[in-house]
Amino acid sequence: MTDLVLEHVHKNFGGVIASNDVSMRVPAGRITGLIGPNGAGKTTLINLITGMLSLSSGRVLFGGRDISAEPADKVARAGMGRTFQNIRLQKEASVLANVMVGFHRHETCSLVAAILGLPSSRREDALLRQKAMALLGRFGMAGHADSPAGSLAYGHQRKVEMMRALATDPDLILLDEPVAGMNDVEALQLGRIFRELADEGKAILLIEHNMRFVQELCDHVYVLDGGRLIAEGKPRDVVADPAVITAYLGEE
Repeated sequence: MTDLVLEHVHKNFGGVIASNDVSMRVPAGRITGLIGPNGAGKTTLINLITGMLSLSSGRVLFGGRDISAEPADKVARAGMGRTFQNIRLQKEASVLANVMVGFHRHETCSLVAAILGLPSSRREDALLRQKAMALLGRFGMAGHADSPAGSLAYGHQRKVEMMRALATDPDLILLDEPVAGMNDVEALQLGRIFRELADEGKAILLIEHNMRFVQELCDHVYVLDGGRLIAEGKPRDVVADPAVITAYLGEE
């Protein structure tokens, strides 16, 4: 099983400490939540995990292998997929084209075969299109396959980004505020998909401000405030923790 383990992760930008001795575990087959008020350091931690930022100290282990010093492209090839807090899509390209980008790391045909349109390349392209359409169907987005991604509503654009991340067939999925801009029905539908993915053996790390969504979905939750962990445990216990309440609401 491909677990993610953080050991005493620390990151400072000059005199500013962004991550302070953070240790946590994201096991395969489970949905792990990461919550905290704005500016707590959640996205910074994701960037450290995925190699987009370098660690000041500590270790990141993935599947038992130390990936602390690996660049982002190697981390992705190791089996991590992520979404971003700010949507990053090819706005003019179709929804289908955006999703198919995620399958490129699984292509086996050469660039020459693709340029010449050889039968092997055409067969592979047809297979990837079939897989991409299956993903769109799973997310209820098949009817938008040919629509420009930038023309979709915000919630649908977030779904496109999730599908693109899943197209890489990751062992670990890092979701940064996936249900932002969605109504309760849409969030519930996504929650079911996330639970299915966990049941399939994938590890999921979920950053989310929708506390009801977190409580209903996550198996274990970590709470960040000011770059340090202040609580962890079952969702119902964490949201009742006085330190967590203070972090969100301030001192009485």
